[in-house]
Amino acid sequence: MDWIILIVAGLFEMFGVTMINRLSVKRTFSTVLLIILGFGVSLTLLSIALKTIPMGTGYAIWTGIGVVGGSIIGMLFFGESKDWKRLLCILVILLSSIGLKMIS
Repeated sequence: MDWIILIVAGLFEMFGVTMINRLSVKRTFSTVLLIILGFGVSLTLLSIALKTIPMGTGYAIWTGIGVVGGSIIGMLFFGESKDWKRLLCILVILLSSIGLKMIS
């Protein structure tokens, strides 16, 4: 169950990052509230998951979900670069997170 909580925490991290990008385009109070909500829920769920998941592994996976997800959202919705080098780096982050899960 804690792994599911960690994944959901990572999804809220992605949401918070997306809202930061939205804030640079559309400065509204509701966007700021969504940033606070996204990161607040993300950190709360992370702290719950880390009660049973090793801190280094949990934090790396949580951050990996945020980085990979934020990068993919940026490429799909915000016109960010889809260069092969960038995609390779995203793949390395993803494989590293999977590797940490497998050995912990």
